[in-house]
Amino acid sequence: MGFEKFLFYLFGAITLWSAGMVITRRNPVHAVLFLVLAFVTSAALWILLEAEFLGIVLVLVYVGAVMVLFLFVVMMLDVDIATLRAGFIRYLPLGVLIAAVMAVEILLIVGPGNFGLAAFPPPEPAAADASNAQELGYLLYTLYVYPVEIAAVILLVAIVAAIRLTLRRRPDTKYLDPSQQVRIKKGPDRIRLVKMAAEDAVALPAGRAPKEEEGTE
Repeated sequence: MGFEKFLFYLFGAITLWSAGMVITRRNPVHAVLFLVLAFVTSAALWILLEAEFLGIVLVLVYVGAVMVLFLFVVMMLDVDIATLRAGFIRYLPLGVLIAAVMAVEILLIVGPGNFGLAAFPPPEPAAADASNAQELGYLLYTLYVYPVEIAAVILLVAIVAAIRLTLRRRPDTKYLDPSQQVRIKKGPDRIRLVKMAAEDAVALPAGRAPKEEEGTE
């Protein structure tokens, strides 16, 4: 067994172990950190498979942005650890059943014929100095352009739905209305003159200078 194959099995074992720790850790912060480790080792597997672009994107997007955001959100939330521990044992049989059903479905579906990939001609082998990003972009936007567009539409609908569900107008919240801002006129809407009566001068104690003159010789 060569050194490259040894690294592949090593990173694969670490990925499986960290993925198992994600769903078994009771502390959500520890679970997020193990998920970061799973993403890093998955990126190492991509690089070993000569897919450097996917490995770098996995590190930059998921580890560098998404998981850091998850970690901050989990740390800022007041998570009741005791409630999580009580519900873990109670819902464990249901979770195992759902995981088994998902595993069976994946085993039944995974395959080139079931995904319709057999209808496409196999790509020609690329040269040794070929760019992974160029080849990936060519496949995504030529052979698989319709699945990419469908996924983009689904993600767009999900983003719009998430914004709509979280958009709430509270009466005690101050916000700006652009339609009212553009209707403001130069004169009375921006400047208001207030007339105030003149105040009488306050007599200073004897021997005390005004504040602006204090400290001068």
